[in-house]
Amino acid sequence: MSLKVDRAEVAFTFKGGMLPMTVMELATADPERVATQLAGKLNQSPAFFQHTPVVLSVEKLDAPHLALERLCAVCREHKLLPVAVRGGSDGIKQSAWALGLGWFPPQELRAAASAAAVQDEPSEPVGEREAFDAPALDGGRIFRGTVRSGQQLSAPHGDLVIVGAVNAGAEILAAGSVHVYGPLRGRALAGIHGSRDVGIFCHELHAELLSIAGNYKRLEDIDVELLGANVEVRLLEDQLNIRALL
Repeated sequence: MSLKVDRAEVAFTFKGGMLPMTVMELATADPERVATQLAGKLNQSPAFFQHTPVVLSVEKLDAPHLALERLCAVCREHKLLPVAVRGGSDGIKQSAWALGLGWFPPQELRAAASAAAVQDEPSEPVGEREAFDAPALDGGRIFRGTVRSGQQLSAPHGDLVIVGAVNAGAEILAAGSVHVYGPLRGRALAGIHGSRDVGIFCHELHAELLSIAGNYKRLEDIDVELLGANVEVRLLEDQLNIRALL
């Protein structure tokens, strides 16, 4: 006998997503040094420190144990919200879980897993593709049309080319570069697997958020003289550099 589930009783559904996340790469395990630097940055950019979720990366630390609870407390004292830890030993992983934090494997392991997934992915029959949404060379993707509010479009293995507009509230993501031949009003994320030698290009910049390899700028951080312009966005020394194109 089968049981019929009333949709009104469903409390939630799980959905996959790629959300932009700030990563704090720790170069020291000393919480007081971290606190000193955070205090200085808080004075420089108070708007950034408004309950921003962060992932604590410990990949550069050679430490089997970490004062993780104190580091999290330092972040919260400066209005940052630690949500997960990336990398580290099994002991650090267990500490993260004990504190109610998530844990991510080191970045190089995720990149290797992604490459393996590309090799194992079955090819899609040409006849099943929609005419306006076709793959590009090297695992990229070309989309012709408008990416509407609430829609997410991704190219997880290459560049993403949008021949059209990206509306406010839409999100586009690519492992490589992002090209928008039209107005960009939503969120654009390039280098989602950590690639830094990529860019974001658009014909009319009004983006809610721009991100390359986890480094991002919000609309309010963009020079007003660049709004509405044809631009190129690149990552230079962990900062997004936006310049107008002719």
